[in-house]
Amino acid sequence: MDLADTFRAVIDVLPSDWTDLELDLRLRDESRYIEAATYLVTCNAQPYSQHDWHWRILVAHHFGHAAAAPTVHGSLKLLDDARIAAEIAVRDVRSGRHEIVPMWGRPESFREEFRRLRGQ
Repeated sequence: MDLADTFRAVIDVLPSDWTDLELDLRLRDESRYIEAATYLVTCNAQPYSQHDWHWRILVAHHFGHAAAAPTVHGSLKLLDDARIAAEIAVRDVRSGRHEIVPMWGRPESFREEFRRLRGQ
């Protein structure tokens, strides 16, 4: 199975309230490391130094300091299209967390727009 399809399968089995996902990615051919790095820059993959795995990829569902799931999917699709063989492993999944947005001092228009976008 391709990386992008594997990632999509992982996302599909997660609970609906998942917030953060941590993946590790390992190349099968280390000679293609620099080429792979150019594709992974869009999802801000963090390289490991002296580790069995090559990159850590942080994925956010609706909010947070991580790459959005469609962006990660697109980066992995680029690796598939370039025929760079690799594997991914899920390291951590967090769910049930809520976004904290300070509302004090915000105009009502901001609050209405926030409720509309977040469904709260």
